[in-house]
Amino acid sequence: MHSLDSDENEIVKLVRDFVDHEVRPVVQELEHNNTYPEKLIDQMKDMGIFGLAIPEPYGHVKVSTACYALVTHELARGWMSLAGSMGGHTVVSKLLLTYGTDEQKEKYLPRMATGELRATMALTEPGGGSDLQAMTTRAHVDGGEYVINGSKTWITNARTSGLVALLCKTDPKAKPQHRGISILLVEKGPGFTVSRDLPKLGYKGVESCELSFVDFRVPSDAVLGGVEGQGFSQMMRGLEIGRIQVAARATGVAQAAFDDSLRYAQERESFGKPIWRHQAVGIILANMATKLMAAKNLLMHAAETFDSGARADMEAGMAKLFCSETAMEVALDAIRVHGGYGYSTEFDVERYFRDAPLMIVGEGTNEIQRNVIVQQLVSRGGL
Repeated sequence: MHSLDSDENEIVKLVRDFVDHEVRPVVQELEHNNTYPEKLIDQMKDMGIFGLAIPEPYGHVKVSTACYALVTHELARGWMSLAGSMGGHTVVSKLLLTYGTDEQKEKYLPRMATGELRATMALTEPGGGSDLQAMTTRAHVDGGEYVINGSKTWITNARTSGLVALLCKTDPKAKPQHRGISILLVEKGPGFTVSRDLPKLGYKGVESCELSFVDFRVPSDAVLGGVEGQGFSQMMRGLEIGRIQVAARATGVAQAAFDDSLRYAQERESFGKPIWRHQAVGIILANMATKLMAAKNLLMHAAETFDSGARADMEAGMAKLFCSETAMEVALDAIRVHGGYGYSTEFDVERYFRDAPLMIVGEGTNEIQRNVIVQQLVSRGGL
């Protein structure tokens, strides 16, 4: 498993066993009923999954980003929604560890490590999409507090998270605009409303919501790191781990689609032989496996670059771009291999096909990833 040590290998194996024995037997019923997987989430808390990115003295274990990516991969192999339940939580953990004041770390990280407190991030706005600098959510100081007004959308785990890393404008007149953006660490209270759950094609079980802030007040020490105007650069670094996490989710979905297809192609017979022996099916399986192997290696490269301390926005962007496109292609190929059964809700294959598109648009669309990649290619003088 690449550069994982023996303890990390055991963690990944533990999660793999959890997925095979606890998740896969119940996922169809939970997903089709759009049921929040409370029991599975509690088991993930007990396993320490929500604290994998939080070291001592706040948590009990800190794993490499490669290990974290493989844990995410395994969870998504069972049900992508479970992997999504820890995505924003990990980004906020990293933001606090890297930029938080000592007081902010002490206040939040120990409870986040156990999963007692779960966190999410709020970036996207109804009319903003990927243009974060054009956000309209604002916070101004009044009587020693920030007063927040605005709205956010597509916020995963909004109802079940107790802490939100909110990206907003604290100085709307700042030039350039990004210098007027801050991250506020907010907890729910009067004026903060989870206004509605968004209906979705896939990604069932966990909620994606719209948030509304109307004269919502938070203490002045809520700004991440204690200094205004740093939020945009802070979040860009946070999104590196976020995009690695999305890439890992994508490889997990692709892995599940490939595994099901390979097994089905050996069990299903046509014209007197297993269908994998028909060249048309065999070629599909070979292509699926090759794309998946390439995606996983690109994911691991991004994870190892992130852990080196070097800037990893290009590597994370490449991984997110390639892995998510691969997941979509492999999920479609899985339907081809399964034929009519691939379109049936009695098989998991149709779920992979509904879940895969989220990774193409989530955590920055793939068009945005291409912009990031080419800018870094020019800046770095190539590969």
